[in-house]
Amino acid sequence: MMEYDISERTLSFSIRIVNLCKFLRENGGTGYDLSKQLIRCGTSIGANIEEAQNAESTADFIHKMSISLKEARETKYWLRILIATEKKLGSRLQPLLHESHELVAIIYTIVKNAKTNQR
Repeated sequence: MMEYDISERTLSFSIRIVNLCKFLRENGGTGYDLSKQLIRCGTSIGANIEEAQNAESTADFIHKMSISLKEARETKYWLRILIATEKKLGSRLQPLLHESHELVAIIYTIVKNAKTNQR
């Protein structure tokens, strides 16, 4: 797999989330309802990272990245619910869940390092 910077990686993830949500909305049911939550948090990860790139201070950077981390964790939560309730989508959702785990770890490290460097 090609390495991406965090902005590109979250953009790619957001596009995958949008495509999944389109699919869920086309098929109705509970997946349709869950897609409303998933699209908000799944696309917000990268949006907050983009905002953090132009932060006004280190504290502002940490704040925006922390929001991104919260959104990544929420995305992981909704994906886990979809995997548990939409069994037929498991193979499609597992790679997204794996990527959400990695994004949480990466963003957590960014926040942790920024806090350490702020001191």
